[in-house]
Amino acid sequence: MTALTRLAATIDARRKADPESSWTAKLLAKGPEKCAEKFGEEAVEAIIEAVKGDRAKLTAEAADVLYHLLVMLAARDVTLDQVLAELERREGTSGIAEKAAR
Repeated sequence: MTALTRLAATIDARRKADPESSWTAKLLAKGPEKCAEKFGEEAVEAIIEAVKGDRAKLTAEAADVLYHLLVMLAARDVTLDQVLAELERREGTSGIAEKAAR
C-alpha cells in the first residue's frame, strides 16, 4: 500500500470523526465547495514555490496539494481508485490524442 493510498484511507475514515478533533473532518463538514477552495489555495502556493525554484518548499506544498485533492475528491465521493483507474485507461495514449478525443 502506498503512502497516497494510506492517506486516502485515512481521509475516508476521518469522515465520521468529530470536526473539533480532526482537520479533515472539519474540512469535509464545510462542504465540497470549501474543500475545492482549499485545494485551489494549496495549488496556487505550489505554483508560487515552483516559480521561485525552492525545491524543499515546493515538495512541502506538493504534499499539501495531494492531501487537499484527496479531501476534495472525498467531498464529492470520488475515490482514489477511480482516479487511478482513469489514469490507467489513459496510459499509453498520447496526451494530444487524448485531449482531441474529448
